[in-house]
Amino acid sequence: MRADESGPERESREPTYISDAEPEPEPRGEPETEGGPTPSREPFRSRLRKGVLAAVAVGGVLGGSARYALGLTFPTARGTFPLTTFAINVSGAFLLALLLVYVLEIWPPTRYVRPFAGVGFLGAFTTFSTWMVDTDRLMGHGHYAVAAFNVFGSLFAGLAATGLGLAIGRMALARRMRLAARHGHARRYGWWVR
Repeated sequence: MRADESGPERESREPTYISDAEPEPEPRGEPETEGGPTPSREPFRSRLRKGVLAAVAVGGVLGGSARYALGLTFPTARGTFPLTTFAINVSGAFLLALLLVYVLEIWPPTRYVRPFAGVGFLGAFTTFSTWMVDTDRLMGHGHYAVAAFNVFGSLFAGLAATGLGLAIGRMALARRMRLAARHGHARRYGWWVR
């Protein structure tokens, strides 16, 4: 051991590993902040409700089934542009953007619409994996230009569809607000909320 490696200097050069550090004690009760007590953080698993998981599952079954049925109804020949997958992904991007405007800004708060329709149905309806498999098959058959168009065309069309869905949703919100202001009662939600 050299003289310059002994004492406090040597200790400061050694890395500290997470397993070597002492664990911080768990806070007991609710921690106090300037604004008062804050609720304790529950584990993620305990915050999930069975109804929400069921809504996602049912939406996923329906969305996956709809995509499968469209794939069977409009099959794509090998070596050609996968129009069915393209249409499914672009329409899913449009519907998800439109749905989110309605769920977040127009409809009354609900627990199940976004998990069922957004996460479940549209999450299973749209397909990243089939998009990439189609691209891989096109490249495997030497159709590089079609594969590139599939990748970049789908990206740009999906972004355009998302923008269109947001714009249409915002126009519906603005129209609803104008009608409510004209009738003298500015209600935020639809006719079903009284």
